[in-house]
Amino acid sequence: MASPDLVRLRGFAERYAASWCSQDAASVASFFSADGSLRVNDAAPATGRAAIAAVAQGFMSAFPDMRVLLDDLVVQADRVVFHWTLVGNNTGPGGSGRPVRISGYEEWRLADDGLIAESLGHFDSEDYRRQLEGT
Repeated sequence: MASPDLVRLRGFAERYAASWCSQDAASVASFFSADGSLRVNDAAPATGRAAIAAVAQGFMSAFPDMRVLLDDLVVQADRVVFHWTLVGNNTGPGGSGRPVRISGYEEWRLADDGLIAESLGHFDSEDYRRQLEGT
């Protein structure tokens, strides 16, 4: 039987994935502490809920039909690793119209309030670019 903490974390991760599918960027940001941060690959971290919502909105605008699937959740010492797959069509403004399916993960450090203090997101940006361009 899973520990109560793991059950709680899995529920949190499931709700987080659903928020990415909602087309409500503020919903994604609500999973972060007020001064939390989200870093995607090598980009500068987005710090604070407004900045995190802006990052989420960028993906939501590019992929109006975006779905983020929870693939796995792994607890590692002081980190939780959220493995995901993003599926959508790049039909937003200026989009290529192409379908995209990428997988990646976020390394979370949780705050005392139970929300995400820091998320380090990783995905293969070259594969993403190839799919967007159809090459």
